[in-house]
Amino acid sequence: MALDRLGSSLTDAIKKLFRAGVVDEAAVKELVRDIQRALLQSDVNVQLVLDISKRIEERALKEKMPPGISRREHVIKVVYEELTRFVGDQPVPLKIEPGKRKIIMLVGIQGSGKTTSATKLARFYQKRGLKPALICADTYRPGAYAQLQQNAARINVPIFGDPKAKDPVKVVSEGLKYFSDKDLIIVDTAGRHKEEKELIKEMKTLEQKIKPDEVVMVIDGTIGQQALLQAKTFHEATPIGAILVTKLDGSARGGGALSAVAATGAPIKFIGTGEKIEDIESFIPSRFVGRLLGMGDLETLLEKVKEAEIKVPSKKKAQAILSGKFTLTDMYEQFEAVKGMGPFRKVLQMLPGMSANVPEEMLNTAEGRLEKWRVIIQSMRPEEKENPKLFSYSRVKRVARGSGTSEKEVKELLKQYVMMRKMMKMFKRKKKLPFMGKGFPTEFK
Repeated sequence: MALDRLGSSLTDAIKKLFRAGVVDEAAVKELVRDIQRALLQSDVNVQLVLDISKRIEERALKEKMPPGISRREHVIKVVYEELTRFVGDQPVPLKIEPGKRKIIMLVGIQGSGKTTSATKLARFYQKRGLKPALICADTYRPGAYAQLQQNAARINVPIFGDPKAKDPVKVVSEGLKYFSDKDLIIVDTAGRHKEEKELIKEMKTLEQKIKPDEVVMVIDGTIGQQALLQAKTFHEATPIGAILVTKLDGSARGGGALSAVAATGAPIKFIGTGEKIEDIESFIPSRFVGRLLGMGDLETLLEKVKEAEIKVPSKKKAQAILSGKFTLTDMYEQFEAVKGMGPFRKVLQMLPGMSANVPEEMLNTAEGRLEKWRVIIQSMRPEEKENPKLFSYSRVKRVARGSGTSEKEVKELLKQYVMMRKMMKMFKRKKKLPFMGKGFPTEFK
């Protein structure tokens, strides 16, 4: 079951509670059954589902309500707190200080996404002012070094390794000497399976020799309840300090991976939310559950805005925009800013109430439309971007041909531009927004 569907199922269960005339024992038990069904379909371990269901029901029915809130609000609070507790306590961040080297060792089974995750972690800390480096300790998989080298080059992070080497301990030891001036060393180890005793033994030896500050287990969010057994085996060999769950991009059954937290006692510190190197974020349990329940996550949204380096317009520019001097160049800059924050659907999921209320079809349409509009504006001449009133039928036809879109789509963009320009004026004048303005070329109406 996809994570977005899990979120929809949980939100539907809560909506049903809100619609109930009376929040009595029957209503609470029905809510618990709906939550059980949603978690089981998301591949969460059965025993864990029973445990969390029991706690929700007991607290909702027996716990004394805080003053000033209704029974309905109390039940929602209990659900939120128990789900947050289920996915883990607030993780303690790895304390990395510039000038003081830290070593992170990544472990996990084959195909879990360790190599890509190593690069993502390097980029994550690089954006926070650190000097990371990568060591390829995978001496088994053909092409492992080449893949890591290719990824590292994209973010300008140095890499150490030897494609011909057979001893990973020697490779890492040499790499640590080579990168004596780096803040953070991320070691990408070979993929292992719980039945591969020799590889597990080698992993244990490697951990004892290099003494990493943290061992991070990379878990594929799609493997379901197998994650629990894998996590136990790895934890017995090398104590897991943190977990990074990959492929939580809406297509994964993340319940099994979350179950691994209970098996190791290690917190989830990072989640991979897509295929791009930028698609990684710190895992904050309360924020994650807030998104699942449709409550949004404004803190992560603000962090995304900061990471995307979205520039705030100058006072003079803002005043011009609010006065109606809003050009297609300004519009394009806004589209670029939104794109820099990640997929449109992920941005919406961070807004309270939006993730559960926007239909999937509408999300897909909105993302596709924004991308087309960016290409259309790119195909315009500078004078057209600054003064859209120049557009005539022949100009629309030329831009449509140059952007690979239809004349109808170009006209649709121009209409949207006029509406946005008038909306800016509305914010300044505090008047109702008219549907369309006068003076706009008649062929676009």
